[in-house]
Amino acid sequence: MPTQAQAAPQPWAVAYSGGADSTALLRAAHALWPGRVQALHIHHGLQPAAEGFAEHAQRCCDQLGLPLRIERVQAGPARGQSPEEAARQARYAALARLAQAHGAAWVLLGQQAQDQIETLLLALSRGAGLPGLAAMPEAMQRHGVCFGRPWLHEDGAALRQWLDTQAVPYQQDPSNQDLRYTRNRIRAHLLPALLQHFPASLRTVARSTSQIAQAQRLLDELAAQDLLAVGNPPAIAAVQALSPDRQANLLRHWLRSQHGTQASAAQLQQLLHQVAACRTRGHQIEIKVGQGRVRRCGAHLDLESDAAMPPFII
Repeated sequence: MPTQAQAAPQPWAVAYSGGADSTALLRAAHALWPGRVQALHIHHGLQPAAEGFAEHAQRCCDQLGLPLRIERVQAGPARGQSPEEAARQARYAALARLAQAHGAAWVLLGQQAQDQIETLLLALSRGAGLPGLAAMPEAMQRHGVCFGRPWLHEDGAALRQWLDTQAVPYQQDPSNQDLRYTRNRIRAHLLPALLQHFPASLRTVARSTSQIAQAQRLLDELAAQDLLAVGNPPAIAAVQALSPDRQANLLRHWLRSQHGTQASAAQLQQLLHQVAACRTRGHQIEIKVGQGRVRRCGAHLDLESDAAMPPFII
């Protein structure tokens, strides 16, 4: 764990689903920091087994003498958002609320080395850029709370073997067997073949994703400097003075950091084309991006939410 996490005086919180990885993590944290650990369980209500997960979590925490905080969430996807992404965002927000309410500055998550490989393969299958190819960070901050993943370099099979050896019960999520989901197909078919032929991938993929994440941080630093130079909102003439690659990097950073959205590859290419062509006073820019549209406002670019736009009159 990062040095600042190890020195944190607040009690640790573990995101505890009841599955194998979070069970191993909860027991490891309890052994390392007795009296300083609490479990956080998010009840999504997305499947009939959810109630059983919560009951299992309560029994296990009672046996260990650990406090368990449970929050129920209803995560409805927004337009263009998958149910999985909506559930993920709701889960992080709920974990942060529970952690803040109970004095925990850090929440530990149970994803392990196989999960990291799955995430990278999923990103590759979707044609993701560097942020996606960096996969899951070892530490991050969301909603004012720090999250850490101490298992990212650990073999998930070894964690489950240890639990089985110790006769520690854990839950099996039935949705993980549903091959309609791309991640589950990767887990069932691609990952076993990869590890059979390239067992060192458990280590080498982590090294690659770490280097990709470092490259992305450098690009973010450059984009932040460019955004200071071109202004916020960006001045079109100042954006045009940058190289095409820096324009793309800047606009991605501006949309993500200032508006919480991102453009697809096609949308970004169209936006760059429009910016390059914007040489006259009457030239208009309007590109659909996320839940809004990037428009020209005088000498600057701006993002206007769809909700703020007047309806079309037919």
